[in-house]
Amino acid sequence: MKVTFIGVGAIGLPMALQIQRAGHDVTGVDVSDNVIANAKASGIDTFKSPAEAPRAEVVVVMVATPEQLATLVGRVADTVRGQLWIIMSTVGPNSVREQGEALRRAGARVVDAPVTGGVARAKTGALVIFASGAAEDVESAQPVLEAMGTVRVTGAELGDGQSIKVVNQHLCTVHIAAAAEALSLARSLGLDPAVVLKLVEKGAAGSWMLSDRGPRMVAGTDVEVTSAVNIFVKDSGLVAAAGASCGAQIPLLATAHERFCRAAEMGLGLRDDSRVIETWT
Repeated sequence: MKVTFIGVGAIGLPMALQIQRAGHDVTGVDVSDNVIANAKASGIDTFKSPAEAPRAEVVVVMVATPEQLATLVGRVADTVRGQLWIIMSTVGPNSVREQGEALRRAGARVVDAPVTGGVARAKTGALVIFASGAAEDVESAQPVLEAMGTVRVTGAELGDGQSIKVVNQHLCTVHIAAAAEALSLARSLGLDPAVVLKLVEKGAAGSWMLSDRGPRMVAGTDVEVTSAVNIFVKDSGLVAAAGASCGAQIPLLATAHERFCRAAEMGLGLRDDSRVIETWT
């Protein structure tokens, strides 16, 4: 298939490369000059706007925010007829429903397919993909989606995938904050957090986030950025908004969200999300 991949940044580029390795013809789109240069150096021909890219059968979207998605859809609405759009960004159920319907009215088919697994799993094609939409559209998207990971069909309506991702990001947000608080507690008790991490991570208190983020939490502020604090400010905010819209009680999420917001206010927004631990120092 001819695929346009919009948003070839930290996680988007390895996703696009997996699609290319599966035999598809992939073109990138991004607004950042640095990202464009990196994508080109990695073998993905990349342009500044969808209008500059060759027309594709499939368009994969990996922008960062609901606002970016709305801007993108507004700019391309008169050119999408006949295309299959796969929205893989974490933008919340309301955003994907609104923009998905706008794309459908313009003649595109749309699949809601947010991912979990982060940069590490994107690089190995091991993401988990929560796909929803019309059955025939999800089926058409499978050759591209399966190049990036395991597809879990979550429903027939746009927004079903995003709703699952909201639950997923609730747990991710709380687990990262809990890991940071626990390692901070270890330090306050006079223990070496790195030693404590090795002792507890494989037991009943362990979690994937503790094992993944914990080593970076104890390593220092200049660790490699695989997912920035600002991403979790955005994602936990989406969880809070989704919870408010349905009247759910999510006090643990509220506490963790406040910690990520505090980290951003401390100037850590572009640091790895593990640096939320610095709000306990």
